[in-house]
Amino acid sequence: MSVSLPLLSYPVSSQNQRVPGFEVPGDEQPYQYSTDRLLSGQELDNLILAAYRRIFNEQQVLASTRERSLESQLAGKQITVRDFIKGLLLSDTFRRRNYECNNNYRFVQMCIQRVLGRDVYDNREKLAWSTVLATKGLEGFVTELLESDEYLDNFGLDTVPYQRRRILAQHTTGELPFERMPRYGQDYLAQLEALGNDFSSDRQVVEAPYLRPSATVLQIAGWLTKAGGVALAALVLAVVLSWFGWISL
Repeated sequence: MSVSLPLLSYPVSSQNQRVPGFEVPGDEQPYQYSTDRLLSGQELDNLILAAYRRIFNEQQVLASTRERSLESQLAGKQITVRDFIKGLLLSDTFRRRNYECNNNYRFVQMCIQRVLGRDVYDNREKLAWSTVLATKGLEGFVTELLESDEYLDNFGLDTVPYQRRRILAQHTTGELPFERMPRYGQDYLAQLEALGNDFSSDRQVVEAPYLRPSATVLQIAGWLTKAGGVALAALVLAVVLSWFGWISL
């Protein structure tokens, strides 16, 4: 019988999102996508895209990675935005492209960034949530994140998570967007390189032999090009001569 451990305690440091804000909302504030009001078709599409970009990040938002069934349920109000976010986190795409190619600590950091809209406080928080992931599995970990008071207090059931208070008033620079964090770390990169992949900046792109045309094909293509040029020139000459009435077409 598996033993479920409670979430370990960790110190809560002072980050931007924990500092009260009194600034007037402007263009620098993150746009909040929510279904707490009736949305038009385009607005709902924008909300769904914002959810994909938050959970999958820009480089993983492809037509092949979309969860059409979840989208349909959200559009039909059968599920909430939080349910939609949970579906994306438990999808095969997210598992393969984020969970399976990272260790637990890095994966926990990514999920806290994307789900709670902030960075981890310290390594002790990573350890606490990694313990949840190790003992309850991916679904148990995701469920605890989405049912936490922090998530519900900031996003509730109807709002797509966003990076909270990334930019502060009167600050020339803010926190980097979480999208800047690569989706896998150096350990997984080393595994890919061990398999023969080259990610160096001066790598040479080698064309596959089956994509390189043979000498015979190149020679025939040259003949056809020349023949086409001669035929086009003859056609132009015939048109010009017909203008002067020297020949009839």
